[in-house]
Order: sequence, then structure tokens, then C-alpha cells
Amino acid sequence: MRLYVLARNPTDSVTEGFLPAARRLGLDITLLTDQPGSHRSGHPDLEILECDVRDFRAVVSRISTHHSPDAIFSNSDHLQTQTALAAEYFGLPGKDWRVTLRAKDKAQMRRHLTATGVDAVWSTELAAGQDPAGLADLDVPYPCVVKPREGVASEDVVLVEEPAQLLKRCAEIQARRPDTAIVVEEFLAGELCTLETLGDGLRRHVLGGFRTRLSPPPYFIEERLAFEPAHPEPVVTQVLAQLDALGVGFGACHTEFVVADGRARLIEVNYRAIGDQCDLLLAQLLGIPLFEHILRTHLGEPLPADLGARTDGRAVLDYPCAQRSGTLTAAPEAADIDLDGVRLTYRPLRGIGERHEIQGTNRDLLGVVRAIGTDQNTVDRAVADFVAAQRWEITP
Repeated sequence: MRLYVLARNPTDSVTEGFLPAARRLGLDITLLTDQPGSHRSGHPDLEILECDVRDFRAVVSRISTHHSPDAIFSNSDHLQTQTALAAEYFGLPGKDWRVTLRAKDKAQMRRHLTATGVDAVWSTELAAGQDPAGLADLDVPYPCVVKPREGVASEDVVLVEEPAQLLKRCAEIQARRPDTAIVVEEFLAGELCTLETLGDGLRRHVLGGFRTRLSPPPYFIEERLAFEPAHPEPVVTQVLAQLDALGVGFGACHTEFVVADGRARLIEVNYRAIGDQCDLLLAQLLGIPLFEHILRTHLGEPLPADLGARTDGRAVLDYPCAQRSGTLTAAPEAADIDLDGVRLTYRPLRGIGERHEIQGTNRDLLGVVRAIGTDQNTVDRAVADFVAAQRWEITP
């Protein structure tokens, strides 16, 4: 059976998760990408074809002139709609392209949730190149959040406190991204959480979620995620109702939301598996073939009624973050440690000698610490002790 995987830049989710899972399933794999060179060095035996994966027409054409597909899949935020359209063209299982579009387009997500009566969040949209001065005529609620309509990794997401600052931030984003539409929306206060789900279009499993610690405002860098086996049932019910309103229910979905006074409100819906090595941790923590399950849904196979996931696991991911621009001149190497019943893994995200300018996004992260155990306090202590014993040095 032939699996086509659409990707842009290499990610741990694909390299360590989906490609090995596809091989374990005995699938023939073809990787379609617009960045073939960056993938070939890590996968010398993988069939890699160059393709403008941002254009669904190019994807359909490339597949049509190659082997017949049995499944078309992507875990990229940027490529869900293209993947859905290509799968539909070839009559294969996949996500509804209308749903992938409204999940990816943050302005459309807000409009749809408002139209269905599930939740209403004040928001407005600036088209690419549109003068932000027009925002002065609107009754913008402060504080508010400014972000690219289809952004990722907290890039150019910023909290704004007053009108002059709003115009300034919008102008800055437009200068960096002249072709990008911008969303301005009310700030939703509350604890930031995630819900991880997996469905086959008929049955949906809730895999748990995370509680997220963010950097101080005005930016929204995810510094730490603690696994939550089960959010309160009323909260989960509210989130699932909003996902139902959007039409989300096939494959993996990573949903971010805030909870305040028992009310759950969506921040964004990432219609793919959670990244930043959280998916790798989740598969290990739950003790299930998570990546295989996700791929099987795209092969048209139903999910089992019971995934057999463990429920006694506790986990934390901690992301050391650069505090200034410069060249990384000292940092710990990758490590795998077992201590006091905790399995701890550290992986660097930036190499020694790399120069990086502070961006106020997840791109500022230096590495990721993953820790799994059965007691939360023990896991927390193991992570704190490991981070305290390491040294990351940045030279201006």
C-alpha cells in the first residue's frame, strides 16, 4: 500500500513518529515536499519527490504521474487543506477540506463559531496590506491579541493594551509579512490548556491534554506543559461541542483553550497531532501505537472501541528558552536518564554555534526536556533538578 506524506520542513513528529510508524505498518512511503534537500540528509532510503505542496493542484498532478495512492497524509499546520483536497480527489479517506480551512483560518473559525451560536469572541480581520488605521474606528476591547490569521508557533502573536500600541504592532507585522492577513481579537483570560483527540469520523477518543505555562506578556511562548489525564468532564464537554460545531472529528486534533470560572473557550484548533515532541511523549506515556492509529484512520480503518491506553502516567515537558539574542556557545547534549522511576529525555533544539535573534516565539526555545513517571511531584522534581544542573550560554 502506498502512503503519500506531505511536508515542508522536517519535524520530529514526522521523522521520529509517522515515518517509523508507516514502516512498521509495512507501507510504501513517498514524501512530497517543497524542501527536498532538508529531508534527504536524514532519510537517504526514503523516496522523496519535489512538489509545491502548498498548491493542491500540484499535489494532485504529482501523485497522478507516480504510483497510485492508498492514503495521503500530512501533520503540517500549513498543508491540511491541500492534503484533504488531494485525498478527496482520489476518493481516499481524509478530513473535510472545509473543516481544515476553518480550523486553520483563525478569523473564519471565529466567524463560524459565532454563526453556529456556540461561542462569540470579538474579532476583526485586516487583509494583507490593509491600513491598520481603520482599527481606530472600531470598538476594540482592550487588552486584545494581535496574530497572523494563519500563523504558527506563536509567531507575531502579541498582547496589546491600548490603541496606539495596536496600530504599531499591526504595522510591524505587516512590515515583516506583507502578504499576511492579521486577526485582532479580544483577550480570553484563563488557564491555558489543550485537549488531544483522535477520531475516525464515527468514533472519537479523548487522549487527555496538557496544562500550559506561558512566558510573561506580551508574548505567548509555551515554556512548560504538564500532562492532564482528564480535564473536568464539563470542560471536556464544552470543548468537544465546539469541535463538533467546527466539524472536527477525523484523525488527530490538538485543541488549545482557556478555562475561566468553568467556561472553556477555544484559542485555536490545530487539526493535526500535537507537536514540539509532545506527541512522542504522549505515545510513550499512554503506551499505545499513537502514530499507527492516526495513519490507520487515513487508510480507512476504524479505531478500536478501547485504545488500551494507560491512565496512571504523569508527565512534564519543559522548554529552556533563550533570554537574549546571540550565538549559542554552550549547551547540554542529548540525554536519556532513568532516575527514581522517572524516564527523562533531553533533546537540543538548537546547535552550538548557531546564532539566533530573539523573536518572542517558540522559535526561541533551546531544547526540550520530556519526563514520564507515575507520581507528579517526582516527575516535577526530576525535571527541575535536571534543568538546574545544565548550562546554556549565549554570547552576544
